[in-house]
Amino acid sequence: MYYVKETETKELIYCLKNNSKAAFSVLYDAYATVLFGVAFRIVNNKTVAEELFQDAFVKIWRHIDQYDAEKSSLFTWMLNITQNTCKDYFRSKQYRYQTMNAQDGLDNIPFKYMPQTANNPVENIDLQRIVQTLEPKYKDIIELVYISGYSQEQVSEKLNLPLGTVKTRSRNALKKLKSIYLM
Repeated sequence: MYYVKETETKELIYCLKNNSKAAFSVLYDAYATVLFGVAFRIVNNKTVAEELFQDAFVKIWRHIDQYDAEKSSLFTWMLNITQNTCKDYFRSKQYRYQTMNAQDGLDNIPFKYMPQTANNPVENIDLQRIVQTLEPKYKDIIELVYISGYSQEQVSEKLNLPLGTVKTRSRNALKKLKSIYLM
């Protein structure tokens, strides 16, 4: 796993918008592990997370032409699609049915997602290390929004902060991470 550098992102997006399967493969290799981790942390079920992650990547592929670099980074856009796919699952009849009819409690045994088992653990460990260097007010928001999958509104309630403060800290934290990571 590796992250696409900002200089490579524009070319990648161009290729994706022209339906390049090779570009999609690059996108998948770069972001699959982290997006699966987000899906798993939201649903806390390996099988369901795999399905939702796959659904999210299909949505990304089908709707790449709707991506607007002026509104967000490619990663943030994909993260939002993944989070929304998971939220839609919780609203679905399938989820309600599974919750009511769970057999022997086996469906609720958690799978522990370990970033260290990713294709390139150095990248994940490095990113985790960088997040830990942030000031606590930024670190908490990054962990809740981008790792645990909470919405900014939920983080606002959980931390008892105004929504505007959460958004500002999130934006500032991402700027700090970007400046550290691209050094």
